[in-house]
Order: sequence, then C-alpha cells, then structure tokens
Amino acid sequence: MSPDEYCAQKAAQSGSSFYYSFRFLPADQRSAITALYAFCREVDDVVDEVSDPGVARVKLGWWRTEVGAAFEGRAQHPVALALTPAVATFKLPQEHFQTVIDGMTMDLERSRYPDFATLERYCHCVAGVVGLLSAEIFGYVDPATRDYARNLGVAFQITNIIRDVGEDVQRGRVYLPEDELSRFGVEPKDLLARRASAGFKALMAHQVERARSFYARALAALPSGDRRAQRPGLIAGAIYQALLAKIERDDFLVLDRRIALTPLRKAWIAWKTSWTY
Repeated sequence: MSPDEYCAQKAAQSGSSFYYSFRFLPADQRSAITALYAFCREVDDVVDEVSDPGVARVKLGWWRTEVGAAFEGRAQHPVALALTPAVATFKLPQEHFQTVIDGMTMDLERSRYPDFATLERYCHCVAGVVGLLSAEIFGYVDPATRDYARNLGVAFQITNIIRDVGEDVQRGRVYLPEDELSRFGVEPKDLLARRASAGFKALMAHQVERARSFYARALAALPSGDRRAQRPGLIAGAIYQALLAKIERDDFLVLDRRIALTPLRKAWIAWKTSWTY
C-alpha cells in the first residue's frame, strides 16, 4: 500500500463530511488534503485510543519529530511520507502542524474549559489552523481568505463538539464552557446521566447559534474572487450546517446517540453545493 493509498483509506474509513468535498479536487490537491486529514486523524487517535497519558505524550512527541522529518524529506510514517510532497508544493507552514499537536496535547492536560475564550483557543489549535492549511492547498489570492478559513475551522470544531457531547462525556471530557453550564443550570453529572433537561437543550441551542455565527463570519470574510478555489471548504460547511439543522430537529438528543447525515444526503449536498460556486 502506497502512502497516498494509506491516507485515502484513513479518510474513507472515517466517513467524514470532508471526504465528500475532497472528491471535487484535482489529483495533486486531493492527495495533499487527504494527507492533511489523515495526519489529523492519526494524532487525534493517539489521544482517543491511548489510555495512558504518559504514553500518549510520547507518541505525540514522536509525531512532532516526524512532522519535522517530513519537511526535511526523511519521513518514515506513511502519512508523513504523503505529506512530504504536499508541504513543498503548497508551501505549508510547519508551525501549523505543530499547533495541531499542541491542541491534542491540551486534551491530555485538561478535560474542562472554564469559558469560551479558553475553548476557542483549543478549537483554533485543532481546527482553525487546519482551515488555514486547507486554504493554502485549495489556493487563494486575497489574504482575507485566511480569516475565512480560520473561522470556518472553528465552526467545524464547535459543530463536532455539539454532535459528540455524549461520546466525549463518556471519555471524561466536557467541551462545553463551565460558565455556560452554570448559566443554563446543567451539572456535569447530568451529562453523565444523559439527562436531556430543558436547561441542557437551551444550552445546546446556544452552542448551535455560536457555531452558526462562526459560519456566517467565515462566509462574510471570504472574498468573491476566492470562492471557486475554496469550494471544498464551502461544500463541507454546507454539510456541517445541514447536520446542525438535523440536531435541532432531533431536539438536541446528542447525549445518548450520535446524530448523523446519511452518506446519500452528504453526497447530494456536496453535488448541489459544488454547482453553487
């Protein structure tokens, strides 16, 4: 199996909404964005699947070194090997990859966030900079596109947080700001008990509105001349916003189930959105 095949398999297995947007890209961009996505999955899996925090830190440290190796042309891991031509072709900043690892390290250091300002820093690290890297791969002319890309990445992460509340709580993590939990009268023990109270639903509605505000901010920042090039992100954004709408329609029942769109629905949204831009 080649490095590119390994990354493509990693992306396809995840069933991610992003996978549907990659399919509209030319081969070189598709290979690069798939390698970037596979990198994010690899480092995220370290945090989710390694039970010993000390071992997880060692593994993330290894990935820090491997990222450097990819930029020097001496990578070993299939994902890093696939990234090697991408970082050269698209001039991807190494510090962004290291920032993603910083974000994963935060998961080993804290399981609660006192306020949204703290949570937004986490979202920036694990998703905002991924948006910035993606924008470089897709291409742009106007530097304002970077603001669009960063805000879109944060919007994606907030959407993930909303969708995965129940799963994250079972892992001992709460990505809902503590001051907002208090404001809406929701205790962490309520989340563990999977009690979808009126306060919880109001809290989740607040998170959905926050996510939508970041999508709106992103779209407002995207120059018209770069919309065509940034089409993959816009496709993923359309799919994610449809997911938010479904979560609303399902009355925010995210504590005991994973709400998702069907593959057919994602493919339809991707096709429809691709003709819009």
